[in-house]
Amino acid sequence: MIITDRLKNGMRVIGEPMEGVRSVSIGVWISAGPVYEGPGEAGISHMIEHMLFKGTKRRSAQQIAAEMDGLGGNLNAFTAKENTCFYAKVLDEHLDRAVDILQDLVQHARLCTDDLEREKGVVCEEILMMEDNPEDMVHELLGSAIYGDAPLARPILGSQESVRAFDRDRLLAYMGRCYRPERMVVACAGHFQMEALLELLNQAFSQEGNPGAEAVMPPSALVEKPAFHMLEKDVEQAHICLGFPGFATDTDEQFALLVLNNALGGSMSSRLFQQIREERGMAYSVYSYPTGYSGSGYFTLYAGTEGKQGPDVAGLMLEEACRMREAGLTEEEFLRAKEQLKGSYMLGQESTSARCGAIGRSCLTKGYAREEEEVLARIEKVGMEDVAAILPTVLDQGRMVGAVVGRKAVCEAIGQRLGLI
Repeated sequence: MIITDRLKNGMRVIGEPMEGVRSVSIGVWISAGPVYEGPGEAGISHMIEHMLFKGTKRRSAQQIAAEMDGLGGNLNAFTAKENTCFYAKVLDEHLDRAVDILQDLVQHARLCTDDLEREKGVVCEEILMMEDNPEDMVHELLGSAIYGDAPLARPILGSQESVRAFDRDRLLAYMGRCYRPERMVVACAGHFQMEALLELLNQAFSQEGNPGAEAVMPPSALVEKPAFHMLEKDVEQAHICLGFPGFATDTDEQFALLVLNNALGGSMSSRLFQQIREERGMAYSVYSYPTGYSGSGYFTLYAGTEGKQGPDVAGLMLEEACRMREAGLTEEEFLRAKEQLKGSYMLGQESTSARCGAIGRSCLTKGYAREEEEVLARIEKVGMEDVAAILPTVLDQGRMVGAVVGRKAVCEAIGQRLGLI
């Protein structure tokens, strides 16, 4: 059963005790990400995520790592478009230590200038590593294309130029707007007692909120017209993404899209996988997936293929999307997709870290989290007519966006094949 509460300082808490496990996963979710970044702050949310591991008033970076290793647990963090999360997974007997470490990171980081200068180099290397991976780059390119100038188009890592310009005062100013108790959620899943957890958290997270203005998320709307973005790169493969309108998280339409995705490209039995990989052998990696944010979302088809095959593979991707839009799913595809979706969801619930992440993200962005039975009921509720109802929107070729990474001539040929250039 999911339990929600609030600490004395205003921070929200959500927990889900789980029987039959000895682990406990706990995370601190913060409304801090690229959508909240202002001029001169591109990548600052991600930089702060790195800097919080560089040491606190009580622990050095080495002590943080050694202490968590000494517990036999895991400590990590990530930055997404709309949030940042610091999380730990430990044995139940070490929950108090995990809480203390997380609180120390989030509320007492030193943000030393020397550490910042060194970490700039680390983050710039991370940017270079991503730029060397064409599959990563094409998904980043698609996000920028489908959101245009909207905040959700901003890259999580920022640019080398923006990262090099950060100083301690800018980091502190951003944290003052975003790292406030009322913008945080502590999520916990596994073997624990909620009352004991609340007592621990009230003692640890006693710091009050910062005065001054709070960060606000501007709206992000998808582009209304077709677009094509290409990145010239001297690689053997062409990496192709087609983007279509989607839906915000936890909407009825998003559940229907999950079923559609499974049938079109989200499984080994899907149309894209069977047509492009199994029957024609034209790609090793081919798939689809939905992306949902608090107020909007999109749907992506991806394939990586030898450059000279790029236009043909792009044409096949579009043909399958158009065929699905016109004729819909067969009953066999629909039933198989729903069962696969339910199975994947249930298997995921056996992980304390996955469950902690799900309820934490949902509580932060939506203000609530759904019980396992309720999610299964919503999947079961999806009918063929619900999938049919979203097809004209989701697979609207008039709003299709394309992104390709590869050699220039190949990219241009793919754009022409898709009718986007």
